Amino acid sequence: MICDAASAFSSFKPDLNERGAAFIANHRSRRRPSLSEDSSVASLNKGKHGIHKSSHGRFAGDMKRPIFQTSALVSLKRSFTGNSVMSCTESVAAASSASDASAADEDRRKYPPLTTFFQSFHHSYLSHLSAETPSNLEKSLALQLRLGGSHPGRPIYNGHYVRVRPTPLTNPKLVIYSREMAKELRLSSWEVQSEAFVKYFSGDVEGATADHEGIGEVETWATPYALSIMGRRYTNNCPYGTGDGYGDGRAISIGEVLIPKRSASLTNGDISQLYPVNASRFELQLKGAGQTPFFRGADGRAVLRSSIREFLASEAMHHLGISTTRALSLIVSDGPEGNKSMRPWYSSGGRKVNVPSMDDPRLAQYSDKEKREIISQLSVQAKADPDTMVEEKCAITTRVATSFVRVGHLDLFARRVEMVQQSGDEGIEVNNVKDTEQYRELEDMMWHACYREYYDEAYAPYWEMKDATSAALALMKASMKRIAEMVAGWVRVGFVQGNFNADNCLVGGRTMDYGPFGFLDVYHPLSAKWTGSGDHFGFMNQPKAGFANFAVLVESLLPIIDANGSNADEIRDEILVNAQKVFSHAVDKAINSKLGLELSPPEMAREVDELWEEIEPLLRTARADWTLFWRQLTYVAAEFSPTKSSISEAESHPDFDRMMENLLGNENTNPFYDPLSDEHRESLLAWLQKWHKTLVCAHKHAISLPSSDSILPPEERMRLSNPKYTLREWMLVEAYTKADGGKFVTPDFSLIHELYSLTKDPYGEGSAESHEKYYRRAPDESLRAGGTAFMS
Repeated sequence: MICDAASAFSSFKPDLNERGAAFIANHRSRRRPSLSEDSSVASLNKGKHGIHKSSHGRFAGDMKRPIFQTSALVSLKRSFTGNSVMSCTESVAAASSASDASAADEDRRKYPPLTTFFQSFHHSYLSHLSAETPSNLEKSLALQLRLGGSHPGRPIYNGHYVRVRPTPLTNPKLVIYSREMAKELRLSSWEVQSEAFVKYFSGDVEGATADHEGIGEVETWATPYALSIMGRRYTNNCPYGTGDGYGDGRAISIGEVLIPKRSASLTNGDISQLYPVNASRFELQLKGAGQTPFFRGADGRAVLRSSIREFLASEAMHHLGISTTRALSLIVSDGPEGNKSMRPWYSSGGRKVNVPSMDDPRLAQYSDKEKREIISQLSVQAKADPDTMVEEKCAITTRVATSFVRVGHLDLFARRVEMVQQSGDEGIEVNNVKDTEQYRELEDMMWHACYREYYDEAYAPYWEMKDATSAALALMKASMKRIAEMVAGWVRVGFVQGNFNADNCLVGGRTMDYGPFGFLDVYHPLSAKWTGSGDHFGFMNQPKAGFANFAVLVESLLPIIDANGSNADEIRDEILVNAQKVFSHAVDKAINSKLGLELSPPEMAREVDELWEEIEPLLRTARADWTLFWRQLTYVAAEFSPTKSSISEAESHPDFDRMMENLLGNENTNPFYDPLSDEHRESLLAWLQKWHKTLVCAHKHAISLPSSDSILPPEERMRLSNPKYTLREWMLVEAYTKADGGKFVTPDFSLIHELYSLTKDPYGEGSAESHEKYYRRAPDESLRAGGTAFMS
């Protein structure tokens, strides 16, 4: 059954290879995967960990929440519940006018900056979950000492988190922040511009809280998780060979906050009573805040270049309408005394890779069509590693999300349960696995994921009854939908994550880890910026990777289902077969929306599929720009819309030559990087005729539906599916190059702000200047240059 389902799932558009689905066939034979390579895990101490077992939502007093004086809390109530957020200016240097401040904001100014932020701390991750036990900490430190003890890296044998302090940046300077995210966190512009803000979000936790009496110690932490790639569990590249060294190597959580909604009111200052109906929950992480116990040899820092990419890309993804982590701020270590790191990169001008041309004698034996296929493939796969070391400024991006619970978190604790079940020398039988520390940690992690991500669907209905099986099933189903929608959204907008392992896949179906990412210039189904992406993380294989990550989530929850008496094999098979349909449908919907045909009648499904199957090879071999092609097609749909005249007239007298002119645009907006051959031109014209006829038929069907009054015209639906502006790498290179400055050049952050503004309205037309500057094919030199076309 699983093998058949894997075969069905491999029918993604286009079916490039079977790597993304082949692992499914192993699930039947891999009822409980052998993890004998993790032999050291079997020696875990089986004693009780003694953690506080909270009731997940009725928190006890071990939260270490800051205690403020009563008078301060009374005054702050208005700040939490009123219209307290001032309008933030684009520039971080702009001062706020006191006359524009609300009364609530004036109240907040009586107290040190970030007072309301610190008052909103509510660390459910630390309350629900457990730290490593003293015995395992002692064991870990002993191994660290034997290995030399010269760095903080060490194995974490149990527990859901470790307490770790960020390493502050020297001479921090705020480069840019998200007005929208600051507003959601109830941070006013005067607070963002304060010294306390810059200190806190550059890692100086103690310095930022020095003026806050009674706040006590602020909790900061990092988390362990496991590594799985395309459904295969790995331990061999863990420093200890056991899988106990994977985790947040340079990401440190600096707070989890509850932000009351405007209509909410506090009850005796207890904001925990407001979640989830009347308060939003956010976790904040610093990326590049120094080494944690999970680091694997690097310095724990992020450089300005990568931090600019992270900030802009996460905010761009949000405005593209795809679920993502957000960015609050970008802070650089400024000046001659600022922190710097050495990074491998590409020499001046970038190392360029050579791809054969059509007249290359090595291709003489092939037809022109075959030559184009070969060149197209080589242009994607030809990459080079960096050839020099460069010194770069350090920076920190603060990223924000409802939670950062990854599939890898559940994967880690499931592996440990399976090790217990397989360790005969420990005297633990399967029927009492629920009494083990390993099982409790897995189930606690599951409940916490439900609480943070799917409260209504998976937590509230089942927590009181402690129905772990139903909660796990609800978690699977909800996560399946979100992950499928996310990867389909990536396909729609031309985004390649580049390193989509289970540890980079959030249970909440949110895009994260903007390191090896890239937005497409030249379309190819295997396109990826990262030199290590391989085919399996290529552009059109991302849905397969998402499905593989979801299968790891399912496998990680099976021990809970099994321990509570249900048939885990049957449930797994049923869930995965259904997931194949969900993922496939999500991708179909994304492609059809780009064509304007998502409202086609069922009897036209095969015809709609054929339109993609026919245009895909042409896009690939003629080297089409993914963004420009679909946006130009949107303009064709607008000029030749079935809504502009009678449908019969549109069918009878379409001007296909004019359609071709619109599609091919001008010198800058022509979506093809290579001149169209006669064969390609004929194929494209025939395809346009077929597409427009199908568009007219689909429109006939749409206006016949009962809800037709609320249905947008096809060209408007296409506009909202096909962005005009995406964050191309050649744009980012220019932005971070100017921002870095040089020995005799003053850093210039203006282009960062310009791109930030551009990404806020990706589906709009933009200004004439934006159109001229950014709505165009990528410069030819960027398509082969290291650091732009590809990167390590």
